[in-house]
Amino acid sequence: QRWPQDALDNPPDTIVEHLMHFDYSNPQQQQMAQKYRDAKLPFKVYNVPEVIAANLKWTDEYVAQNFDKKGARASSSFFRKASPSTPDNVPRSNGQCQESVNNFFAFFTPPGWDLATMGPPPTRDNDWSYRLWSQHARYADATRLAFDQPHFYFQSGVPKEERHSHKSLWTFVSRDLPSFSSPTDTFFAFDTQQQKGIQCRFGERGVTAATHYDAGQNMVAMVKGAKRYILSPPKECSKLGIVTARGNSIFRHSLLNFAHINHLNEEQDN
Repeated sequence: QRWPQDALDNPPDTIVEHLMHFDYSNPQQQQMAQKYRDAKLPFKVYNVPEVIAANLKWTDEYVAQNFDKKGARASSSFFRKASPSTPDNVPRSNGQCQESVNNFFAFFTPPGWDLATMGPPPTRDNDWSYRLWSQHARYADATRLAFDQPHFYFQSGVPKEERHSHKSLWTFVSRDLPSFSSPTDTFFAFDTQQQKGIQCRFGERGVTAATHYDAGQNMVAMVKGAKRYILSPPKECSKLGIVTARGNSIFRHSLLNFAHINHLNEEQDN
């Protein structure tokens, strides 16, 4: 009610922070943050040197050069060997752009989505390159793209095997964020045997990811821009419409759009 999901340009005058903040560059505070991490409590760290460096380095041009210039759909294999067509002869990353009829993106597995009973899927893949996606993201900012207009979300993954390969074969996400892709434990990549790789998301203005819980403990780095999170304790999962049946197309995710909560309240009032 204080800040509706889609009211991007009308935040409250005061945003109250409830999470603890720690200065990563301060050894004592980093130790305190590690205690929160090990206790599986949410927190924030700031002044992380490699994230600050990536923020400066990751221009649209730099990121575009590190993805497949042909803009083809992502290969099933993330390991593409270096070739003369890649910048500085380094391995290229692969990504996939998704589109939605509005700003809401809900995860699902296509094989399990039943069109007859569930209707059209919430998103679909397209063949946009990162460069084309970034141009639309700039357009979305410039025009204050409305929530009910088509939105686009670019995603890339770094497989867990990459951290164990020679660093000359690392793609740019691993090279620029080595603490997240280390083969040995770091503050961010702890318990490396359980790590499943890095998921890199490029969202334009207004993109909203559906409520979900992940299969493991995550660390999130905001390299560019800003993102609002709504965190709920595990005891609230049953109230969020999260599908818990394994094998379901939207397992661990919800199709509940917080922007529609007011409509539900109106129906109850009537």
